[in-house]
Parts: sequence; structure tokens; C-alpha cells
Amino acid sequence: MPTKQQVEQHAGEEKQEGQHLDAVIGEHVLHALGRPSDLQRVEVRRLWKDHYRVNVFVGAVAGSTRVAHSYFLVADGEGNVAESTPKITRQY
Repeated sequence: MPTKQQVEQHAGEEKQEGQHLDAVIGEHVLHALGRPSDLQRVEVRRLWKDHYRVNVFVGAVAGSTRVAHSYFLVADGEGNVAESTPKITRQY
């Protein structure tokens, strides 16, 4: 039976892997979309298994950000986007 420390360490490693995968997915989206000049952030949320919601926030200042693009994605374990609704098209 694993110790509490081992369980916590494993949970920490899984969280880091998830954050890395989120960053890779966000970069893939920006590569396909282009990078808005007023980009604030890209938010990647895992919905279940390999399904994600990605929101691209833009705005001149932090207090006036808005969601400019929003996608439901299916991505593999490497962060490659297999499907996107709506389809990601080059905008910038």
C-alpha cells in the first residue's frame, strides 16, 4: 500500500503533466489560429478524457478582456488537436 507521501507525489506529478499538456494544446490552437495582437491568455480546461474547452481571451488591458474565440477540442496525449468545434481557421 502506498504511503501518503507517495500518493501526494504522484498527484503532484499528474498535475504537472496536465498543466504541460494544457500549455501544448494552447500553443497548437494559437499556431492554427494565429496570435492576436492583444492576446491576454489562452485558457484550456479538460472536460473529460481527451475532450477540452479552449477560450482565447483578448483585450488591450486586463480589465477589459473578452473571449474572442472558443473551441471544443479532442486532443491526443501529446496535445495534438484531432477535432475542433468550430473548426480552427487562421484569423491573424
